Amino acid sequence: MQSEDSLQYVSRLSDSLCYPQYTASLKCLEDYKLDKSKCQEQFDVYKECKKKEREARLERNKKRSLFS
Repeated sequence: MQSEDSLQYVSRLSDSLCYPQYTASLKCLEDYKLDKSKCQEQFDVYKECKKKEREARLERNKKRSLFS
């Protein structure tokens, strides 16, 4: 049985702007029988997307902060 926290994570993940890159990475791993070396490009694209998403979230939070 899945915990409530894990279900919330899945919900957030599917709402992420990087979800297509995430699924492409998983599909690559599936296609290449978990050979990570064949999927580095997809991993890099996903990592860059997550970095930009995080930076945008931090900037939004910074603008909302009461202490800035």
